[in-house]
Amino acid sequence: MANMPSLLSLSLSLLVLFNGCLARQSSEQQFECQINRLNSIEPTSRIQSEAGTTEWWNPNTQQLLCAGVSVFKYQVEPNGLVLPSFTNAPQLVYIIQGTGIQGTVMPGCAETFQESQQRPGRFQDQHQKIRRFRQGDMIALPAGVVHWFYNDGNERLVTVNLLHTANSDNQLDNNPRRFNLAGNPEEEQRRLRRFAQQQIQGSRSEREEMEEEDDEEQDNRPSRKQSSSCNNLLCAFDQEFLAQAFNVDTSLIRRLQEVRGHKGSIIRVRDRLDVVSPPRMEEEEREERQQEQRYRQRHPFARDNGLEETFCAMRMKENIADPERADIVNPQAGRLSTLNRYNLPILNALGLSAERGVLYNRAGTVPQWCINAHKILYMLEGSARIQVVNENGDTVFDDKVEQGQLLTVPQNFAVMKQAGSEGAEWVSFFTNSEAANTPLAGRVSAIRALPEEVVAASYQISREDARKLKFNNEDTFFFTSSRSAKAML
Repeated sequence: MANMPSLLSLSLSLLVLFNGCLARQSSEQQFECQINRLNSIEPTSRIQSEAGTTEWWNPNTQQLLCAGVSVFKYQVEPNGLVLPSFTNAPQLVYIIQGTGIQGTVMPGCAETFQESQQRPGRFQDQHQKIRRFRQGDMIALPAGVVHWFYNDGNERLVTVNLLHTANSDNQLDNNPRRFNLAGNPEEEQRRLRRFAQQQIQGSRSEREEMEEEDDEEQDNRPSRKQSSSCNNLLCAFDQEFLAQAFNVDTSLIRRLQEVRGHKGSIIRVRDRLDVVSPPRMEEEEREERQQEQRYRQRHPFARDNGLEETFCAMRMKENIADPERADIVNPQAGRLSTLNRYNLPILNALGLSAERGVLYNRAGTVPQWCINAHKILYMLEGSARIQVVNENGDTVFDDKVEQGQLLTVPQNFAVMKQAGSEGAEWVSFFTNSEAANTPLAGRVSAIRALPEEVVAASYQISREDARKLKFNNEDTFFFTSSRSAKAML
């Protein structure tokens, strides 16, 4: 009993400390999203590899910190291989241009692809499933899962990739981290370290950080046992340990660790990559959908649309560029395709969703807000004037977003866009697997759902004008270039 006061005091101290940590974390998160001004942003870092480039948007940009995401872009030359790696956060990859094959190594899954017959002088290989991809595909990659891409086409492969670093699957920090299984991506790792230092040191200039980092690399180079000389996971392990783990000679391990040159994370394959190829694109997609349907028939009460099924048989991609797949269509204005956990169930595990939109000449989208997610918009083609309004009724963004630029729209901020004379095409990523938008105008809008009297009283207008606000736009999402729309330009 004598220890009761001290135990009570300790408990209260721990409670205060715990609440203090929560309060500090909450205040930090709130500060990150105190956005008074948005800007359309472009990549700040370009890393050259042997067979392509990697471009990173600075993850310390306020709007990306608010959304808890990092964004980068691949450009891969024909016959280029993006070396196997994994990241600390779930990832969505949109194929802007090109075709190829992609592999995802799911833990514990069987090696279902096997060569049909052994070739002379060659071991009969087997490996996990390989998927074909094409322009318009969205590919979902869980955190910590090894993946690779190969451009087997005749044109450059271009992708835009989003990492959801604030996702609960990332237990490290909000810095983007890539763990490489091969190669020597020294420059990319140096840039990522610099981003991390910027986030910690905040007020210091990028030039100061570069100079200090260069000094540290030259003067304080750690030994091989402390740090990898080629920036991949295999290089830093003890050679004897690896030889035992793989049951091979140390001479082979030594060759693995002696990475020659600075080819980066995208290398050129000497000859065509000769692997067990998947069937034609249409056959592959049809087979995956049939497997998914069979599972749902066998497990009609499974939660999350079959997410209890192992990752091994789940679909990892969906094409959202096909006009026939569009969910909302206006022949005069444009179309919109959405991707969420209902049509690609793996997204429920990733906590992400996406959309691809097209606007024709001078057409636009009605004002709307996303009720449960941040939106990260990437302009694929053309341009659009976009307006974003915060909770105070302040316009935090009113400008054109051009091809190749990025814009974050924070959760609940209202956004409206209108295409330029050449139209606009974009892809948006959402930080929720079931992102939901509320339109302010149109057939399914918040204004239309209000009683006429409430609209009239709220805006101090006549019932006739309230009726016009509610019913004049019969579209669900778009508006065309009418007199009121031209006023935006």
